[in-house]
Amino acid sequence: MASSGAVTTYRELDDAANRLARLFHAAGLRPGDHVAFCLENHPRYLEIAWGAHYAGLVYTALSSRLTTAEMAYILADCEAKAFITSRYKAEQAAELAEQVASMPVRLMLDGTVDGYDAYEDAVAAQPADPLPDRVEGADMLYSSGTTGRPKGVQTPRTGEPLGTPPSLIGVLALLFGMDQDAVYLSPAPLYHAAPLRFSMGVHRLGGTVVVMEHFDAEAALALIDRHRVTASQWVPTMFVRMLKLDPSVRARYDVSSLKAAVHAAAPCPIDVKRRMIEWWGPVLHEYYAGTEGNGFVYCNSEQWLAHPGTVGQPLGCAVHIVGEDGEDVAQGEEGTIYFEGGASFEYHNDPDKTRESRHPKGWSTLGDVGRLDADGFLYLTDRKAYMIITGGVNVYPQEAENVLTMHPKVFDVAVIGVPNPDFGEEVKAVVQPVDWSEAGPELERELIAFCRSQLADVKCPRSVDFEQELPRHPTGKLYKRLLRDRYWQGHDSRLI
Repeated sequence: MASSGAVTTYRELDDAANRLARLFHAAGLRPGDHVAFCLENHPRYLEIAWGAHYAGLVYTALSSRLTTAEMAYILADCEAKAFITSRYKAEQAAELAEQVASMPVRLMLDGTVDGYDAYEDAVAAQPADPLPDRVEGADMLYSSGTTGRPKGVQTPRTGEPLGTPPSLIGVLALLFGMDQDAVYLSPAPLYHAAPLRFSMGVHRLGGTVVVMEHFDAEAALALIDRHRVTASQWVPTMFVRMLKLDPSVRARYDVSSLKAAVHAAAPCPIDVKRRMIEWWGPVLHEYYAGTEGNGFVYCNSEQWLAHPGTVGQPLGCAVHIVGEDGEDVAQGEEGTIYFEGGASFEYHNDPDKTRESRHPKGWSTLGDVGRLDADGFLYLTDRKAYMIITGGVNVYPQEAENVLTMHPKVFDVAVIGVPNPDFGEEVKAVVQPVDWSEAGPELERELIAFCRSQLADVKCPRSVDFEQELPRHPTGKLYKRLLRDRYWQGHDSRLI
């Protein structure tokens, strides 16, 4: 752990995961059952994930930034039979106590509140020897849905023996050069798909994982220097923060040990990426993919420098750019990005959203818009269904719209992503008030606070603009693109 210096050895990790797997089994959970956990980047976070994995369970890592209502929805939707949290989340855990009361396993680290048992005592009471006939577990992480509610991304369970390497291991080894000597820095929350999967992948390879409790630009550089970090994964916002450090601060730290600095989750501004390559050398690797795992697009530094702005070429799949008629468009034209030949997935409890993600030819899409150049490199030019990506975090605007629409002073509202030099995009609400005379800073503050009382702050607008009338078709359809275009004038794409 980056700040505390707490160290977990492989033996300790294996023993702890075995004890938790034993606890799950003793409580009646069997392979394929669902469990969930919600906590900060904690020294025992990864042992919880591995404990569920060892037991062959399907596990959902919840964002520690969710509201209680959002957590309650996911716990019900995934039908969790166990819930593990920490004292850090005690207030929300108490609010959830009645909902989780029927679960066989309810545990809390670092202390307890009513309705939860002490994690430390519960696992210590179990033997550390492995369960017999173990099979691979799997994560089921949540992505935003078309209804504005998050949906679990469900991939096929293989039932293969525990230890069967997933395809990610090949990516880590072959593309990013990771092996048992790798020292991997994870600066992001572990509940995100990439940090969780990459950290567990490094464990499979036998390397070392260094987890930051919270991201700090200078601290990240200091960790690379101190631990001789060889691999890392970032979102572009982190690059921006590091580049904004005073040059004398940046010069204090030796980053020459880095062999692979991987970035994804949000497109990287061209100037930012170019400056990072100049600083760190040609060690930057970029990929475009989703939690769904249905396709993978990749480029290294040399490829990107030859094709600035690209997110890469498809690996292990084919990319189609599809027009409104469902047919492939001409090279260079924009359209919806579909993957052919990638892994299959479904959205848990949402057959409609699953069906919407499919092309008649069996291809699947994340809903993003892009184009291919003459060399087959992909460029993203717009967001899926107006999804906002702020600092690498996906925000589905309908969630905030659903909340703000119910405010008594709001007649109509649209939530959009607008340019932000640090985060790529930020969330903005454009509101048509019931009484135009109330439009102004006081109502703006009131609406932001109202939204934050019901949703995680990252999903809520940072600012509110007021319009006397929003552009709607007589049928009621909102022309959101007309609003967005005002804020994106001067940009070649919807990406900074």
